[in-house]
Amino acid sequence: MSGIILFNKPYGVLSQFTDERQGAPRPTLARYIGAPDFYPAGRLDFDSEGLLVLCDDGRMQARIADPRYKLAKTYLAQVEGEPDEAALEALRRGVRLRDGITRPARAERIADPMLWPRDPPIRVRKAIPDCWVRLTIAEGRNRQVRRMTAAVGHPTLRLVRWSVGEWALDDLQPGEWRWA
Repeated sequence: MSGIILFNKPYGVLSQFTDERQGAPRPTLARYIGAPDFYPAGRLDFDSEGLLVLCDDGRMQARIADPRYKLAKTYLAQVEGEPDEAALEALRRGVRLRDGITRPARAERIADPMLWPRDPPIRVRKAIPDCWVRLTIAEGRNRQVRRMTAAVGHPTLRLVRWSVGEWALDDLQPGEWRWA
């Protein structure tokens, strides 16, 4: 039986246990998780937050992370501007990025999800409104959600992965983890 850990990765934490970069060390998973032999199944960017699934079984890890298995990942994206139905429909059909057209996504505007405060907070511009979009994708290209929202004219200001497959953050706070 494989062990699964669900971790709410805070903004500004690497999705790995060590920092290979020279210079000032950046926070890593080692600061939060003391479970030996567990490794992230996929990644979340340094400037993204939310659900990171870790496991102790290489096959399970690959199955969770590999886009061939089309495991749905849901993100809450705070975007600049207010996407209209045409922008949302473009996300639903798939958008052209430098590395090709994305698979269709589920996309909808949502009310402010009232998440924990981000440190540092996003930049707010009085003249430009923002809103929240829920996007569910079944692939995992580098910075894909950010590139998708930018491609339809609404750059992402804050990105939180809410769920991966059957696992969700629910009430897990930033920096906390639990067994699945």
